Amino acid sequence: MAKENSFDIVSKTDYAEVTNALNQTEKEISQRFDFKGSKASALLQQKDLMLAAEDETKLRNMNDILQSKLLKRGISLKALDYQTVEPAAGGTVRQLVKVQQGIPIEKAKEVVKFIKDAKFKVQASIQGETVRVSGKDRDTLQEVMAALKGKDFGIDMQFDNYRSN
Repeated sequence: MAKENSFDIVSKTDYAEVTNALNQTEKEISQRFDFKGSKASALLQQKDLMLAAEDETKLRNMNDILQSKLLKRGISLKALDYQTVEPAAGGTVRQLVKVQQGIPIEKAKEVVKFIKDAKFKVQASIQGETVRVSGKDRDTLQEVMAALKGKDFGIDMQFDNYRSN
């Protein structure tokens, strides 16, 4: 009987690292000269981030600080989905930043289509918020991983649960 090998394509964000990056961002904002006396804040609301500042320039500067802190902590910027900047109370502006957890169904379909169009001898199936790729040959699975790393789907992807049955 032939062995079946598989791996999962997932998108996970470590919220502990996101919280640490937010804390570092808040600390740097409180110490920077261009933010003295401002009401800038970066908060975690449920599973999303809320950035608030007096104007869009400070919001952009705060976003740059946050992105550098996230990168230092190993969080991909592809895991962030920026919503539109909206006015808030007191003449301030705010922006909701959704943190990606799991692969959205339309992106999962795009990944499966890419694998099938590439004519690899593997099967790809969507299982909830993950995509499972299985095949008989380990080398083929590694070629699929390399091809997926080479293509930008606009989402943060990790390869998990590599198994040889």
